[in-house]
Amino acid sequence: MIYNVRGTLTYTDINYAVVECGGVGFKCFVSMTTLKELPPLGKEANLYTYLAVREDAMDLFGFATQQELDAFKLLITVSGVGPKAAMAVLSVLPPDRLSIAVSSGDVKSIQSAQGVGKKTAERIVLELKDKMLGIAPSNAAAVQSIQAVASNSDAQEAVEVLVSLGFNQSDAATVVGAMDKGLSVDDMIRKGLKQLSSQL
Repeated sequence: MIYNVRGTLTYTDINYAVVECGGVGFKCFVSMTTLKELPPLGKEANLYTYLAVREDAMDLFGFATQQELDAFKLLITVSGVGPKAAMAVLSVLPPDRLSIAVSSGDVKSIQSAQGVGKKTAERIVLELKDKMLGIAPSNAAAVQSIQAVASNSDAQEAVEVLVSLGFNQSDAATVVGAMDKGLSVDDMIRKGLKQLSSQL
C-alpha cells in the first residue's frame, strides 16, 4: 500500500495531478478540494493516497489532508459509492462540510455532486450519520448541535420552515441547533432568519 506521495508537482488537470518522485511520475486522481490546495507546478507536493485495485485497472487517489482521505474511505464503504463518486462528493463538500451535511440529513447538498443521485445521497446520510464525528473534529460542536435538533420537534419544525424559505438545510440545522432549546418555534425561526440572512 502506498501511504503518501511526496515530490515535485509536474502536471495538473481538472481531476488529477502528477507528482514526480525519484524519476517516476505518479498520476493521482484528486478532488477539486485537493486541487485548490496544491502548490504551483515545480514545487514540492505531498498527497496522502489510496490505491484502488480492480480487475482492469489500478487507480491512485490523492488527498491534500489525512482528513479528506478518511472521509473518502468512509464514503466508499457506502453501498453503491465507488471511488469516483466519492471524489465527486468531496469535490463539492470538503470533509468539514460533508460531516455537517450528513449529520443534518442534507441530501440535496450531497446530491449536487456529479453522478450522485437522490437514492445514493440518502444512503450516504443513512449509513454515515453516526460515523462522521471523527472526520472533522473541528466541527464536533456543530455536529452535536445538529444532532440535538433531531431530538427536538420544535427545532425540527424551525429548520423545515427555514429550508422552505430557501436556506440550505445544513446551515439551517447548524444555526437552530446552537440556539437555546427553550425558545418557541417562532423565536427560533426569527433568530434563524436573522443569522442566516447576515451570512449571505
